[in-house]
Amino acid sequence: MLLILCCLFAISGCLTTGKRGGDTAIATYDFGAAPAVLVQVPRKLPLAVEVRAPLWFDTLGIDYRLAYAEPARLREYAMSRWAGPPALLIQQRMIQQLALSMPGQSRTVCVLRFDIREFSQWFTTPQQSIAVLQGRLLLLDRGRRQIAEKNVDIHLPVQQPNAQGGVLGLTSAVDRLIRQILAWEGEWQETETTHACRA
Repeated sequence: MLLILCCLFAISGCLTTGKRGGDTAIATYDFGAAPAVLVQVPRKLPLAVEVRAPLWFDTLGIDYRLAYAEPARLREYAMSRWAGPPALLIQQRMIQQLALSMPGQSRTVCVLRFDIREFSQWFTTPQQSIAVLQGRLLLLDRGRRQIAEKNVDIHLPVQQPNAQGGVLGLTSAVDRLIRQILAWEGEWQETETTHACRA
């Protein structure tokens, strides 16, 4: 009986290894502290935001591709993960930096939607990689009709050939996306087709 109890305790110890930050602990990442808000708060033109991703990019896995070998194969780092689904992390970053809101949570008229197509680290060689963020921005009116759109294709160099480097590169790609959104917003505010969003 004593031998059985000892075995059970040993198995239990193996199952919990990593929860205390040991060598086998899973590293969990988010985008870190958000930089300063980039727009005037409160916003002159209230705008909601929604970020969507296909199922294969809507997990906690930090994805990468070996572009030099199997570019069509999506892989995940074994011992690293996101703190939340990338779509949610990106949406939170947009809310923080652009002073946007969730749909239905304020008196917003229009919705800025970002549809993710790619969010991964691409290895061009075993030691060199880039962070890739691709997708489409849509401006939708109250009836969810599209009134403006913009394609997103961001490629940034990654300094380290590992998960940590991928996280840093993808975080920079998201911040680049946010600056592009800010510039795009300035453009569509001048067009007649987006008048409803300025009301």
